[in-house]
Amino acid sequence: MAVAAERASYRFVVLLFNCLLTFGSYFCFDIPSVLQEQFQGNLTCPNGTHHNSTGRNSTLDCVEGLGMTPAQYNLLYAIYAWTNAVVVILAGFLIDKLGNRFGVFVFSLLTVLGSSIFALGSHFKGSPYLLPMMLTGRLLFGSGNGSLTIVQNRITAFWFKGKELALAFGLTLSFSRLGSVLNFFFTQQFEAKFGMQWTLWGGTLLCVLGFVSALTVSVLDKVGMKQLGLDGVIQQESKKVRIQDIQRLPVRYWLLVLTIMFFYNGVFPFVADASKFIQDKYSGYSQQAAAYIAGAVYDSSLVLSAAVGILIDYVGLRGIFAVGCAALTLPVFALLAFTFVPPLVSTVWLGITYSFAAASMWPSIPLVVPQATLGTAMGLATSVQMIGVGLSNLIVGHILGTKSSELKIPLWRWQQMMIFMLANTIACIVASVSLNVVDKKQGGTLNRTRKGAPVEQEDRDPADAAPLLDDETGNEGSVS
Repeated sequence: MAVAAERASYRFVVLLFNCLLTFGSYFCFDIPSVLQEQFQGNLTCPNGTHHNSTGRNSTLDCVEGLGMTPAQYNLLYAIYAWTNAVVVILAGFLIDKLGNRFGVFVFSLLTVLGSSIFALGSHFKGSPYLLPMMLTGRLLFGSGNGSLTIVQNRITAFWFKGKELALAFGLTLSFSRLGSVLNFFFTQQFEAKFGMQWTLWGGTLLCVLGFVSALTVSVLDKVGMKQLGLDGVIQQESKKVRIQDIQRLPVRYWLLVLTIMFFYNGVFPFVADASKFIQDKYSGYSQQAAAYIAGAVYDSSLVLSAAVGILIDYVGLRGIFAVGCAALTLPVFALLAFTFVPPLVSTVWLGITYSFAAASMWPSIPLVVPQATLGTAMGLATSVQMIGVGLSNLIVGHILGTKSSELKIPLWRWQQMMIFMLANTIACIVASVSLNVVDKKQGGTLNRTRKGAPVEQEDRDPADAAPLLDDETGNEGSVS
């Protein structure tokens, strides 16, 4: 008689709580983007606070806020990225050595602590403690959230490798982006009614939801492994993992990592500044409307990720999709840099290519590295990605200037920023084309179609195969 953990329903329950791990943390991550004017606003306003909640563009009005410069504001994102770059390598190795349950508990707890200190920092407005406290909060938050994404991906790969892998990755991305989307829709209104401090504490409360989900998924993962008789097998494999295994990661893996880094260099730094860019370049957009348009990147991703995952599970061709979505991103930044086409066109377009990139690039990593070192491989990939994003945030902050944002940032500075985004997209195309060339020479694993050999079953060692032994091979690459 089949045990509960062998059923598809069990792994999808695991997936549900696994998805909720990062819902709150992704909401918190982009709160500064929605409230950029408040973060960079004046410490005091002689005539009171002017919020952009009206239908007009009030960028030139006095906005009361925390008094950060554009460089300090972008540093909030840069320190998050740098922390990820350093911590996730060690985190991935520790997850491989100590297991998923250790990872979800420790790293979800760090997101709660980090978001709490970040919110507490807002109480020190006008004091020299504000920036150090908020940076410390983002540092701890970044340590937890980046590492939490690794263990989330590792749990997904364990339960869905050989089955609905891209769909599962797409659903985890959808839930994460649901947090981002709700942030762009509601945070500005919440702040206008309750103030920045309560808004930041509300984000912390959502991170607590992630911590509760972490405890739940830990129990489900432990019970499921025991029912499948795999707990001991995985522990034995984990003991064999060494940091020297990094040297044996294949060339395809490193090209895949570069492709991911260059693509995300164009997404995250753009979204961080998109709301203010829209208000500065295009007339007639309030802060709330600009936040909605900037959030359309994540809206599109939220709607499309699951469907794109099903498509890629069905047709394969992950390498081809990686090249295609990079090439189709080029017109996005060209439109933003050189035309006055309504910005919603570009943000929706970027959201579509982002959906295909996420569903084709990240699920390709488990196909080119063994399960036992997947945490380390995911950690390295996230590290390189965040190094690139952190440097991009710094460069964008330098391009946009270091003075107060009370006035509009000149359009020529925004144009230079978009040209920088274009350069990263071109580099992504080069890396993805190289990935396809190398992959073809090494058997074409990434571009296998559904009619070919099952890509998830190729070259799998016993530890990789163990979670999948109870499923019929006819279900591989299909959707339950």
